[in-house]
Amino acid sequence: MKFYWVKTNWIIKKIFSNYTWDVSNSGNTVYLTFDDGPIPEITTWVLEELKKYDLKATFFCIGENIEKHPEIFKKVIREGHAIGNHTFNHLNGWKTPTEAYIKNIKLCEEVIEKTTDYNSKSNLFRPPYGKLKTAQARAIEKLGYEIIMWDVLSADFDTTLSKEQCLNNVLSKVKPGSIIVFHDSIKAFKNLEYVLPKTLAFLKENNFNCDVL
Repeated sequence: MKFYWVKTNWIIKKIFSNYTWDVSNSGNTVYLTFDDGPIPEITTWVLEELKKYDLKATFFCIGENIEKHPEIFKKVIREGHAIGNHTFNHLNGWKTPTEAYIKNIKLCEEVIEKTTDYNSKSNLFRPPYGKLKTAQARAIEKLGYEIIMWDVLSADFDTTLSKEQCLNNVLSKVKPGSIIVFHDSIKAFKNLEYVLPKTLAFLKENNFNCDVL
């Protein structure tokens, strides 16, 4: 049985207060994030949708996908979006020894630095599946990373959910400061293709700003 928070419970945020779950602000700003890219056609489609509304987002990229599709990764940066480390192989921290997990993060970091002339090292990290051991978190923070989680999960990756439910997950839970998760992946695209344009239109119509993390 699958279990995940669509709206992250405040108790979880309090227990893991060293992670970033949302960003308090007075400017009606939310933070769109996309995990698991870059993927041909899907990531470029996302970029075009964002461009229509002149909105920016943060892309948490898998190192292996960056290696396969460097030009798409460079396009994300060229268009003014932020990037973050999502491990090299989309590892589940709960199932991976800490040493191997940190090595995988460093490998992704090397690929990012090799692929682009990104002027400053990205200090953003999101654990795949949101699963991370305490020892791993400590080691990641020592590397200088900020661990980014989320306030609202679209659940676009869940193939058992209707696209309408995924949209409702976002529109019914978003508030100023929310970090919202989408996935620019093949698995999620059926839902994302429906949800993202409607979410962007909703944000604009309701005077939300979107910024990078």
